[in-house]
Amino acid sequence: MFRVAAVFGVLAIVVGIPFLLKPKQNLLAKADDTLVIISPHNEAIRFEFTRAFTAFYQKQTGRTVRIDWRLVGGTSEIAKYLKSEYYAVFRRDWELNGRKWTPEVEAAFDNSQVKPSDSPETDTPAQAARRAFLQSDVGIGIDLFFGGGSYDFIQQANAGRLVDSGLIQAKSEWFTDASIPQAVSGETFYDKAGRWIGTCVSSFGICYNSDSLQRLGFTEIPANWKDLTNPKLIKQVALADPTKSGSAAKAFEMIIQQQMQEQVAKLGETPEALAAGWTAGLQIIQQAGANSRYFTDAAGKVPLDVSAGDAAIGMSIDFYGRFQSEAVKLADGSSRLQYFTPASGSSTSVDPIALMRGAPNRGIAVKFMEFVLSPEGQKLWNFKVGTPGGPVRYALRRLPILKELYQPEYAPFRSDPTVNPYEEAGSFYYHSAWTGNLLRVLSFIIRIMSLDTHDEQSAAWQALVDANFPPQAMAKFSDLSGVDYAAAQGRIREVLRSADRIQEVQLAKQLGDHFRAQYKEAARLAKEGK
Repeated sequence: MFRVAAVFGVLAIVVGIPFLLKPKQNLLAKADDTLVIISPHNEAIRFEFTRAFTAFYQKQTGRTVRIDWRLVGGTSEIAKYLKSEYYAVFRRDWELNGRKWTPEVEAAFDNSQVKPSDSPETDTPAQAARRAFLQSDVGIGIDLFFGGGSYDFIQQANAGRLVDSGLIQAKSEWFTDASIPQAVSGETFYDKAGRWIGTCVSSFGICYNSDSLQRLGFTEIPANWKDLTNPKLIKQVALADPTKSGSAAKAFEMIIQQQMQEQVAKLGETPEALAAGWTAGLQIIQQAGANSRYFTDAAGKVPLDVSAGDAAIGMSIDFYGRFQSEAVKLADGSSRLQYFTPASGSSTSVDPIALMRGAPNRGIAVKFMEFVLSPEGQKLWNFKVGTPGGPVRYALRRLPILKELYQPEYAPFRSDPTVNPYEEAGSFYYHSAWTGNLLRVLSFIIRIMSLDTHDEQSAAWQALVDANFPPQAMAKFSDLSGVDYAAAQGRIREVLRSADRIQEVQLAKQLGDHFRAQYKEAARLAKEGK
């Protein structure tokens, strides 16, 4: 009886503890107003902006507001979600108005290549569908898209899912070269049509664990992208899957752009120089991929694993690296995790915010956008915890877009007082015409070259290292003629742009088989010392 009573006593404690610890305040209590935001931002950013905006909103309006954050994954997952949701609501609206849903309508309504005619009376069915979508107020119950790379926002804006918030006109004094410039070193900082606006700036680089590198015998710290190819780093490099993370795709593009710029500096801006730069950049990515421990779906996982010693080094967005370095900082101010942007190795781009078509809470959404871009909101990005106007719990370690906050009087309050992205941007100019329309192509190539074929690639690379890189074997391993600049701009791009997904699957299989055979042959040659 005593044992039975004891068991029931333990069960009572287990069941009762959650009720005893239940917060006195209902965290989901109904507020006066609601704002719905879809975002890839981490919990720290969400917490600080929720806290600050709700206080700002109540002070301005006398009303309470609850922010409903919708989290579906990274920017690539968000893009797929938005596409499918708008497809569903527009199709329902189209059919409720007595119109027939056809393959032509489906392919046209969110296609930026379809331009309505001068008059609705002369529209083709495809043009009529596109016009109807752009003139509609169909919505998916989401007010704002907040965070992610500008590439993803450009795609959403072109599709018609983002609309002008009116903020650029209402706050024109903010949108000047002295405060928020329209473009910097080839990167666009806000859409001229007002459909998206950058909120903070980012660059791409490398994070490394100093303890791990010391253990691996490194006597010099990494300095550039090519250091990711060092054979000492076999199974020690952490990378993100560019087909799942838009920021990872952008980071890989930086490697390509830097190599193109080096070739152009030598040969002039010729097709041959761009082609050579494309191949040289892909070879760096290929060798870094061969060194990789994994390709993660989430770019934010890279610095976490590097700081934990699960990998020694990895490619990272600057704020992920800086934030994690802050998180593992010791009492003496030192940190085992370090981050740097390779010299002349990355552009300075933005993380935007945008108003969604059919936003159910448009007025509140515009107020949130205004807050994020105001000095009060901008201070949250890089001010230290506890400083005037700064965050209260997390040092976000991101760089504000507002130029005024880089003035000397703010340096004592900032987490990164010596970093000025507007000064650093001068060392790298992003040439959109070179690779801007090839980001999906590049991601596809990396997937085939290094993710789908990783076992064969890794085995070949190990054989090359063991044999001290015999020339024939290395040449075989590095042959990228099937995915060169001409193929990327031509056949591969056309297949990926096609609505026929079967073609994409067939191309992936063809190239995958090619690389598997190539890596196996490179391994054979290496073992023979050729």
